[in-house]
Amino acid sequence: QVQLVESGGGLVQAGGSLRLSCAASGRTFSKYAMGWFRQAPGKEREFVAAITWSTTYYADSVKGRFTISRDNAKNTVWLQMHSLSPEDTAVYFCAAVYGMVVVTTAETYNYWGQGTQVTVSS
Repeated sequence: QVQLVESGGGLVQAGGSLRLSCAASGRTFSKYAMGWFRQAPGKEREFVAAITWSTTYYADSVKGRFTISRDNAKNTVWLQMHSLSPEDTAVYFCAAVYGMVVVTTAETYNYWGQGTQVTVSS
């Protein structure tokens, strides 16, 4: 019951920042836990961050640099990224799973966006 569309990706130099947005169409957006995943060429999709209505969780690789947030009134979740490095280059996906539970496993999520490319140059 949720359609997701990511935006905000692009090219940024190392040390720079980007803010990714995920717009959801569902009328019950507030009942879904949201997550961000990323996938680099030739690699598996990896967990980045997740958020319920009150709890956030981050992968060790982005802890202290990335911030996930949401606004239920706007049906939107964001991923604010700072101190980017080439290792952060990947397609970033927004995902949703029904219920206010922190989920870090991609297989558990029910809905996915198409992804937005983030490229960090040296």
